[in-house]
Amino acid sequence: MTAAGDRDLGSGEQDLSGVLGEYLQERLGASGPVDIVNPERIAVGWSHETWLFEAVWADSVGEQRQGFCLRRDPGNALLREQSDLAEQFRVLRCLESTDVPAPRAYWYEADPAVLGAPAIVMERVGGECPSPWRRAGREYYAAAAGRGVLPASFTDALAAVHNVDWRGVGLDFLGVPGQGNDFALREIAKWQALIDDSGHPGHPILADLIGWLKHNAPTTEQLTLVHGAYRTGNVLIHDDQVSAILDWELQVIGDPMYDVAYMLTELNREGTDLLSNVVPRELFFERYQQATGIEIDPERCAYYQLLYAMRSAAFWMSAAGLYADGSNNDLRLARTHWSVTVALERAATELGY
Repeated sequence: MTAAGDRDLGSGEQDLSGVLGEYLQERLGASGPVDIVNPERIAVGWSHETWLFEAVWADSVGEQRQGFCLRRDPGNALLREQSDLAEQFRVLRCLESTDVPAPRAYWYEADPAVLGAPAIVMERVGGECPSPWRRAGREYYAAAAGRGVLPASFTDALAAVHNVDWRGVGLDFLGVPGQGNDFALREIAKWQALIDDSGHPGHPILADLIGWLKHNAPTTEQLTLVHGAYRTGNVLIHDDQVSAILDWELQVIGDPMYDVAYMLTELNREGTDLLSNVVPRELFFERYQQATGIEIDPERCAYYQLLYAMRSAAFWMSAAGLYADGSNNDLRLARTHWSVTVALERAATELGY
């Protein structure tokens, strides 16, 4: 296979199609060239490029056709320090033997000279992912909630994540927190490092929030796999069922209430009492607890919601810094400077300011 190191891959469909065709020919056992059909870059996500395409090739059986998803690391995107494609690939491979609906990962390519950047090639899962931040998306989820199937499926998918035998499938490589409040303190340290690297001058409310979080860090008695950002917008939906959980970037071994708190927060819904725009609270509590045997702890969830406020501030400080120093010209990053204030104002209210 000819390496692509001398080619300008950028985001051009023609260049990328040629490189992908060469890359897949050997891996698919094709008897001739692999044609890349309908490559489409999906304009979602903040941390990686995502391309959907179909590959058409011939082998000893005959003509074959399959959908794929390419995820590339441009090196200048949000969460660049926290989101490693090699880790994501390994996580997806570990999940293949579990009940978690996740895309099957086929190949990880670390050498940027091959596909233009470190990349994962995975299966293209059927389904759609309406944005919960837009009117059309909110209307989609409201209608699905009324039909009753998606709320149950959405809850069951999170339960499947928390029911994973994470040691048995090899996910302990993610790091296992110690006893007591080690998990919470690890998360605080992670996001404080991102804040420190952002170049942001800081904020008095943020300093107060971090101090409060450290002083009140809860103990964790049960550890599970935690997705870290489980919500509508991070799952694919087909026929009112969750067909795949996406964005395996923030996963950790930790307190399952960390995910539950993300479900409960008002940040992930707008103008509705439905959790994550789709699940009635009572149904979620009953179905989740029955499926996992884990009792939801509102007090720990309230703590983690404040930790999410810190995490949000870290996200937006990092994003705004990327735009300000010219590392990334995505205009979405420019407006995140304002989002820092929004996250901290919410935290201040919760802290009783």
